[in-house]
Amino acid sequence: MFGAPAWAAEGVPAPATTAVSASAQAPGRTPAQTRAAGLVAQMTREEKLSLVHGYFPPWADRTPGAPVAEMIPSAGYVPGIPRLGIPALRESDASLGVANQVEQRKGDVATALPSSLATAATFDPEIAHAGGVMIGSEARSKTFNVLLAGGVNLTRDPWNGRNFEYLGEDPLLAGTLAGAHIMGVQSNNIVSTIKHFAFNSQETGRMIMDARLDEASLRESDLLAFQIAIERGHPGSVMCAYNRINGDYACENDFLLNQVLKRDWNYPGWVMSDWGAVHSTEKAAINGLDQASGQELDRALFFAAPLAEAVAAGRVPEARLDDMVTRILVGMIETGAMDHPVSTTAETPDYAAHAEVAQRAAEAGIVLLKNDAGALPLMATAKRIVLIGGHADVGVLSGGGSSQVRSVGGAPVEIPLTSGAASSFARVTWHASSPLNAIKATAPDAEVVFVSGTDHAAAARAARGADAVVVFATQWTTEAQDVETLSLPDDQDALIAAVAAANPHTTVVLETGGPVLMPWIDAVPAVVQAWYPGQRGGEAIARILFGQVNPSGRLPITFPRSADQPPRPTVPGLEAMKAHDEASNAGSGSSIVFAPFPVEYPEGSDVGYRWYEREGRAPLFPFGHGLSYTSFQYGDLRVEGGSGLTVSFNVTNTGDREGTDVPQLYVAADGSGHARRLAGWSRVTLKPGESHRVTITAEPRILAEYDTSTPGWRIAAGPYRVHIGHDALDNELGGEATLSSQTLKP
Repeated sequence: MFGAPAWAAEGVPAPATTAVSASAQAPGRTPAQTRAAGLVAQMTREEKLSLVHGYFPPWADRTPGAPVAEMIPSAGYVPGIPRLGIPALRESDASLGVANQVEQRKGDVATALPSSLATAATFDPEIAHAGGVMIGSEARSKTFNVLLAGGVNLTRDPWNGRNFEYLGEDPLLAGTLAGAHIMGVQSNNIVSTIKHFAFNSQETGRMIMDARLDEASLRESDLLAFQIAIERGHPGSVMCAYNRINGDYACENDFLLNQVLKRDWNYPGWVMSDWGAVHSTEKAAINGLDQASGQELDRALFFAAPLAEAVAAGRVPEARLDDMVTRILVGMIETGAMDHPVSTTAETPDYAAHAEVAQRAAEAGIVLLKNDAGALPLMATAKRIVLIGGHADVGVLSGGGSSQVRSVGGAPVEIPLTSGAASSFARVTWHASSPLNAIKATAPDAEVVFVSGTDHAAAARAARGADAVVVFATQWTTEAQDVETLSLPDDQDALIAAVAAANPHTTVVLETGGPVLMPWIDAVPAVVQAWYPGQRGGEAIARILFGQVNPSGRLPITFPRSADQPPRPTVPGLEAMKAHDEASNAGSGSSIVFAPFPVEYPEGSDVGYRWYEREGRAPLFPFGHGLSYTSFQYGDLRVEGGSGLTVSFNVTNTGDREGTDVPQLYVAADGSGHARRLAGWSRVTLKPGESHRVTITAEPRILAEYDTSTPGWRIAAGPYRVHIGHDALDNELGGEATLSSQTLKP
C-alpha cells in the first residue's frame, strides 16, 4: 500500500534564511531541499501559486494577467520571483536541438542533431552526452533555461510516429543513453526534462488511449528505462504524458507519480505536465502533478484560480502546495539554473563547431544493414554515379513535431500540411545538407548526377550503365500522427525495384523514422539506414558510402519482415480517429467526444526483440544488427557468477581496415522460458589484426524479475544462459553462470 507522502505527514521546514549550514539541515533532506524549503517559507501563497502553472507564449496574450511582455515565442514560460532571486523558467523544445517549429521566432536557427534513434544506434553514451552538451549550450545562448529533452519511451510498435524522438526498444540501452544526454544538457546549468512519463507508446488518440499493462511488466520495461535514465542523468524535471495508464491519466496517476517516482525512486525534482495533459485540479495535485505547463492548451486553467480556491478551502493542503514549489526549486537548484540565470539577450552559438558534433553523431549512428559482395564502400575510381530520389540534391529529411529544429542553412524543402493532427505545428522539412554536393566533393573526378525519381522509367534509364547508383528513400514521421503503413510512401518501393532491375550496383539509403518494409531487399546488394541524419547528414552519408568512415551503428529497434510480425499489426483506434477527423473537416461531428479506448500489450515486458524470440518470429534485421567494412571475431569467454554476473572475452579485428565493434551481452535464466535480455555491451575500436580483452558487468535488474509481493527486484538462484553476439540473435559465444538469490529495492 502507498503510505502518506512526506508533505501530508509533516510541514515543509521553514528556516529563517536560504543559506543553511549542513548542521542546520532538516534530517533526511539534501542541501538543495533545505535551501528550497527556506525560500518557500518566505513566499506568499500567491507567489507559490505563480510557480505551479506556466504559460504557452503563442496564446498567452489571451490569458488575463499573463506577463506577455516578458515572453518570447517558445514552448513555455513561468514567471520568477525576483525578490527571492528565483529566475523565470524559459522553456524550449526538445531532444534534437532548440526547436522553432513553424518559425515563431523569425530567423532563429539552431543546430539539428540526428534523430534520437540514430543516437541510440551508436550504443555510445559519449555521443549522447556530447549531443546533450551541444544543444544545452545553444538553449542557454538563446536565453532558455529549460529544455524539454530526454525522450525515453520504449518503441513497442514500429509505426509509432514519434519513434524517431526516442531511443529504441531496450530499457537498458534507452535508459543509459537518455541519462547521458540529460547529463550533457544540464552541464550548461539548465534543466532538462525526461519524458513522457509514461507509456506514451502511440500518437493515435494519445489524449484518450488507455495503456493496459500489469505492474511487473511495466517495471521491467518502460519504467526501467526511465529509472535508469533518472539515476544516471538526474533530470531537474519529469514530464508526464498525455495518455492514461490502467485507467488514470498519466498526469494524475497516483501509482506513477507518488508511488513509483517519488516514493520508490525518491525523485526530488518536479513533475511538469505535457502541454494540454492536465484534466483536473484536486486529483492532479494530490496525485503528484507539481506544475501545469502551457496552461492555455488545457480545457481550463486548472492550476491557476481553481487551485488557489482549492488550497484556500483546504481540499488541497497548503503543505502539498509547499511540496510542489519546493520540488520546482530543487530542480532549479540542483541543475544550476537557480544560481546561473540565463541572459535575456541572445548570443550566437559556435554553429561550425556544433555542426561537427551533429556530424559525428550521424556517422556513428548510421547502420549498414546489408552489403553483399563488398558493394560498399563505393570505389573512388567510379566514373559515373547516379543519385535518385529523396531530394538528395538539396538536403536530408527531418522528423516533424515539437522536436523539429529549424536548422542552420535553412530549409531547402518545406511542405505545409493541409490536414491531420500535426498540421498546426509541423511541416515536412529537409535540412540543407546536400548528399549530392557531399558526394561530388568526395568523388571530384566522377560525374555525379541527380534524378528526382518521380518518373520511374526515367530513373531506370539514368541508372543504366552507371558505375554506382544510390537511391535515397524517405519516410516522414511526426508527433501527433502514427504511420498507417510500414511500406515506403509515394510508390518508392516500385522506384527501387525499377532502378535495381536496371543496374545491379544499386545501394538504397533509408531516411526514415523507424523500420520500413523492404520487398526489394533481395534485388539490391547494399542498404544503409541513415535515420533522420541531422545538420550534417549529407556529409555523414557520403563519408559512410565511400569508406572514409567505417560504419559502426547497430539497430536499437527490430526491423520486421512483414507487418504482421509485431504485436500490433495495425494502429489501435486509427479508423475511429480518422472517421472523427473526416467528420470534423466536413463540418459535422466536431462535437463528438470519444471515450477512452484501451490498448492491450500482450508482449508485457518482452518488448521488441524479446517478443520476436518468444514468439519464434524471424525479423528482417534483428535488434543490435549492423555491418562493418571489416570483420570481428570473439573468443576465450570467461564467466563469473555468484552475487553478480561479469563476462570477459577477446574481440579481434579479423579484417583489413580499422573499425569499431559493439559486442553485446544477452542473458536469460536457464529453463525459465524467458527471452534473452540485453544486459550490457561494449564499444571497441581496433586496427586490423588487433585484439582487445573486453569485460562487461551485467545490470542486475536485467537479471531479475520484478516481484510485486516483495516489493522489489528478485534474482532467482540458479543457472543463467549467457550469449555474446553481434546482435540479439547471434550466438557466437555462449556460456553459463550460476547466480545466488538476491533482492533489490524497487
